[in-house]
Amino acid sequence: MDEVEDGMAIATVGERLRSAREAQGLTLDAIAAQTRIPTRHLAALEASEWATLPAPTYSIGFAKNYATVVGLDRAEIADQLRFEMGGTRPVSIQPEVFQPADPKRSMPKWLIVAAVIGALLLLGIFSWLRNRDLEPAATATPQGVVAPTPVAAPAAASPIQAPPTSGPVSIAAINAPVWIHVRDGDKTLKIGNLAPGERFDLPATATAPQLDAGRPEGLKITVAGRDVPAIGKSGHPVSKVSLLPANLAKGGTTVTVASDPPRLPGNIQ
Repeated sequence: MDEVEDGMAIATVGERLRSAREAQGLTLDAIAAQTRIPTRHLAALEASEWATLPAPTYSIGFAKNYATVVGLDRAEIADQLRFEMGGTRPVSIQPEVFQPADPKRSMPKWLIVAAVIGALLLLGIFSWLRNRDLEPAATATPQGVVAPTPVAAPAAASPIQAPPTSGPVSIAAINAPVWIHVRDGDKTLKIGNLAPGERFDLPATATAPQLDAGRPEGLKITVAGRDVPAIGKSGHPVSKVSLLPANLAKGGTTVTVASDPPRLPGNIQ
């Protein structure tokens, strides 16, 4: 308790906090759970044990949060605690003790030098072996003239199969969302973002399907399970791309670059 001039005792911050807590039937663990202040710091506040608390700034913050939980005035508690602590708290200084290294346990200098030289030798041997493997092999002729080993002719490339001109059409996003609009005449079949890995299969009943796309380079279009040529140019939205298999086999002959591509809320183009 602090004594005043008229002889009456004034409760300390710790006593006020403890009384308010007990009046509400709360434990220190309950206060700690609500304020996330360690229980040992709350107990030190109640006991006015400043030496076991952190710096005054943190201690006053702890007291203000404690006061909020038990319904006391934060500012009043903070002002009284500053007065009680005197703006400072005892600082415990423990000198650091440095233990000198034992010379007997240190690695000899000659061993360190030998390890460095060994590492450099290993690195040189590795580089020499690598360069040797990269040198072209040579073959000796009957006259003793060394001639380079002939290089085998490249295998003939397999003929590129032409894209199919009939079959089911599928549209898939490769690695990022792509906004598309697929319509058949005046009927919209698909509109919105196509998520990565998501696929849209064109209905077989579509008679004049067309595609608008914000990023055509992010789409993979297949006919009967086989890729067709890319549509449009990378970074340029396209519109009115015919999705008929015969037109897709020609690279989307009806592609037109959209000067002002459609934008909907949340669309990725």
